Amino acid sequence: MRPDDRETQRVRSPIRSRAVRLAILLVAVVPMAACDTIADLNPFDKQEAYKPEIVPTVPAETLYNEGLAYMQKDDYESASKRFASLDRQYPFSTWAKKALILQTYSNYTARQYDDAIANGRRFLALNPASPDAAYAAYMVAMSYYNQIPDVTRDQERAEKALVALQEVVQRWPNSEYAPDARFKLNVVKDQLAGKEMAVGRFYLQKRNYTASINRFRNVVSQYQTTNQIEEALARLAEAYLALGIVNEAQTAGAVLGHNFPDSEWYKSTYTLLQSKGLEPRENQGSWISKAFKSVGLG
Repeated sequence: MRPDDRETQRVRSPIRSRAVRLAILLVAVVPMAACDTIADLNPFDKQEAYKPEIVPTVPAETLYNEGLAYMQKDDYESASKRFASLDRQYPFSTWAKKALILQTYSNYTARQYDDAIANGRRFLALNPASPDAAYAAYMVAMSYYNQIPDVTRDQERAEKALVALQEVVQRWPNSEYAPDARFKLNVVKDQLAGKEMAVGRFYLQKRNYTASINRFRNVVSQYQTTNQIEEALARLAEAYLALGIVNEAQTAGAVLGHNFPDSEWYKSTYTLLQSKGLEPRENQGSWISKAFKSVGLG
């Protein structure tokens, strides 16, 4: 209960108590001759007696078929509501298990991604060994994936998509969803690397070389297979050179030239080093060299 709700309840309670006391007093002081007015004062007259509404129980199969019918009409919001109703009324039935995976699908198709994520994760928690588990995990991952914003904005959804897609690939490597999950993993990694590069360029432009190196280092350490790696190495050489850390600048240039000899970024980096009387030269003890060797590059 929110604090304001507690305050409201604390204020209303005395009001209600006061009304009850007034009603008792009225009954006590009104003479017997005035009994015919009691009914007028009583809000609970017998003529207005509470009549409970009896809602007929809808069979699970009926709810399930109604949900399917809505899906056939592309009315996924209504389908989701039917499946949710089935899940509530028959939570431990076989129908509920089927309904939950279809509810996840309906949420996803209706672009109710947060609901799809919640229901998909719930299905995985309840049915980890189900043949539909890979499908549920894939829909969770795709729900995050479809919410990835452009590279200039916060990438929390991209990071969650990365984790969810990795789960599909690692837990169900032979499933029909694994190939697409692998492809989209590369897309997400490129997105995250692009974000690091954008921030790194900003710091480099501001001549905050240490901050820019940290961003480019993230790309080299975590996203070597993305399209951003060539520029990241070139920017590292530029930033290290600006700080006078010659060995690391030469190593960045050497690793760039070894792995991407035809890259325009390598050509510009080679020219930059030459302008300072230097040339690409790899230091095997550099973190740059070790990062590339750890993934079989270099």
